[in-house]
Parts: sequence; C-alpha cells; structure tokens
Amino acid sequence: MDLHLTEKEAGQVLAIKRDLHMHPELSHEEFRTTERIREVLSGLPGIEILDLPDTSVVKTGVVARLRGGKSGGETGLRADIDALPQTEQVESPYKSRCEGKMHACGHDFHTASLLGAAMILSRNRAEVPGTVDFLFQEAEETTNGCQEMIDAGLFSIISPKYFFGMHNRPEVPAGQVVIQSGGLMSAKSNFVITVHGKGGHGAMPHLCIDPIVCAAAIIQSLQTIVSRNVDPMENAILTIGSIHGGSVENLIVEDVRMTGCVRALSQKTKETQIRRLEEIVTNTAKAYQCTADIEYKEVLPVAYNTPEMTKIAHRAAAAVVGEENCVTAVPTLASEDFAIIMDKIPSYLYWVGSGTEGESLHAWHNPKFHANDTALPVAAAVYASSAVTANQL
Repeated sequence: MDLHLTEKEAGQVLAIKRDLHMHPELSHEEFRTTERIREVLSGLPGIEILDLPDTSVVKTGVVARLRGGKSGGETGLRADIDALPQTEQVESPYKSRCEGKMHACGHDFHTASLLGAAMILSRNRAEVPGTVDFLFQEAEETTNGCQEMIDAGLFSIISPKYFFGMHNRPEVPAGQVVIQSGGLMSAKSNFVITVHGKGGHGAMPHLCIDPIVCAAAIIQSLQTIVSRNVDPMENAILTIGSIHGGSVENLIVEDVRMTGCVRALSQKTKETQIRRLEEIVTNTAKAYQCTADIEYKEVLPVAYNTPEMTKIAHRAAAAVVGEENCVTAVPTLASEDFAIIMDKIPSYLYWVGSGTEGESLHAWHNPKFHANDTALPVAAAVYASSAVTANQL
C-alpha cells in the first residue's frame, strides 16, 4: 500500500493550503473553511461526513469516517482549522486577504495535510484496515473547541481506540518528524484575580482600603512561586499579563482586576502552582484588609506522549521519512487543546518540521510566520501511516 500523495494529489493539497491561507477565519467563525473541508471530503470515495448530535453551540468543524476494506481497529486523526487575529507581514501571492486575520500558527497547513491523508486512505481504502476517523476541530486558538466538540457528542459518533494529532514546528527543518516521549506541550490554567477594597477620596486614605496597593503586593509575591516553590529541574511559568484598576489620580477604587496564567510540563507542578497561587492571593489580600476572588479559564492538561504511543508513532513516521529523519526537539510551554483528547484516549501528538534551513526563524503567532509547504506531503503521509499502523495492532 502506497501511503504517499501522488503528484496530482500533492498539487491539490498545496492548492487547498494556499486557498485556506488566503481566507483565514477566527475561532468559531470558520464557516468558509468548514464548507471547503466538506467539499473536498465529499469528493473522496468511501468518506462519510458525520453530524454531531448537538449543533446548538458547535457551528463549525467537520467529523468524517472511512471504513477500510480489511479488518482492524479504529483510529482518529485530528487537525485544527482556525486562524489568529493578526496582520500578516509575509509578502506572497497567497497572503491573507482578510485584514487583521492570518494563519500565524499553521492550522491551514494541518487542515490541508489531513485532507491529504484522507485522499491517500480513500485511494487505498480496499487495503486499509479498520476504520479511520477524521476530526477537523474548530477553535483551537481559544482552547475550547476540542471540549465543545466532545460536549456536542463527538464520542457518540466515533469510537477510536487511538488518536493522532499533529502540529507543524518551524524550529525543525521540513522533512523531519519529532518523535518524543513525555510532556511535549504544557498544561495551563488561565486565571482572573479580582481584588476588592473600599473606594474613596485619595486625600483620605485612612477611610479607604486600597486594592491597587494590595494587587501590587500580590503580583510581587506570585513571582516567588516558580523560583521558590517549583523544583528547579521542572519547567514552569507564571505570568500576570494584565492589570486593570483606577480611573483618576485622586480616587481610590473599589476593585482591581488582573489576568494571567500558569503553565507546566507536569500536572503535579501545575497543581503546586495553583495551590500556592491561591494561598498567596487569599492571604495577601487578608493582610491588606482586602478580599480577592480567583476565576479559572482555559484549563488544559499536559500534551503527554506515553512511551507506548511513542513506539507506534515512531514506527508510523519512520515508514514515511526514514529513521534518520525521526528526531527529537525541546518541549514548549505553549499549550494545545488536543491534550484533552490525549487525557481520555491513548494518543500521540507529532511535531512535523515546517522550517526552512537558512531562513530567519519566525515562530508560531508571529506576523511573519510561514510554513514550508514542501512538508505538506510528509505530514499527510505521516497521518495516513499512523492510522494504518495503529489499526493493525
């Protein structure tokens, strides 16, 4: 079974990627992208598009299935489809045509690659073992699309034993695939801290309780968590990204609002951060005669590749690119909501090299980010090989 794109298919996949790149859509707005995916899949023999049971919230994204001609298991393949609110600074004939929107993380690359895998598997369907599920997931950039599709009944219409996801990595040259066990992308919890004081005239501070002073003390104290509570051999970040409070120079306000996040490559480390965060915020507020609330948003587990899944992925990738192009890379404290599926089903997250040697590096979410499109056939073949390899187990 030839699990590589034909020359014609490779041209089609490249054209799809360029079309998606020119028409990026933000999270939960991927209507044109969804229709484009459905159009391509509808033209592939053996591919069945499935409807989520609950479409009251999930309006975009596609789920599809291919039943192979041979007996075997069931494996899912996932790609994300949304773009970012950035203005592209890369000049090309295929530059974003949507002002203030661009595929700055390569989700167009992922979508086109998975459509390429669908082409490969459709062409070989008589020889494909078992069932292959295709998940084109909405709203990864807001990190709630995966959970929304699960809540809408994803696992009532597909029942994969294994799942494979993929993300391009510009730090890795095109043609290489990262095969790595352990934490690859971080667990995270975004949070909102609201400090409550007592407002009044700035000339009479003794009649007020100043939440700005308290907030400053909280921010300063939170910086000790990573340096003094986390094992220095572990990877962790705590960031306060914004602070909002006050109006004019002679008033003490009632409330101050701060936003931030904690990230770690192990769940245990993240739990330590959260515990200390809550202790510091609560007790510091009390010391300053204030009160404080903490609200958590976008909570994700670690994208963790188990040794067992790494072995399967290694076998699948090596069949496509050879052992010499199966490499390792430094993990990142960026997050990925495919980790929600990884937490439920034995799964593997690939990084596929999308960099061009000799070029300046522009990482994810940079307005000059661009993926090396010569890696598209590699990504498509790795997807297809993963499904076939896993379904034979």
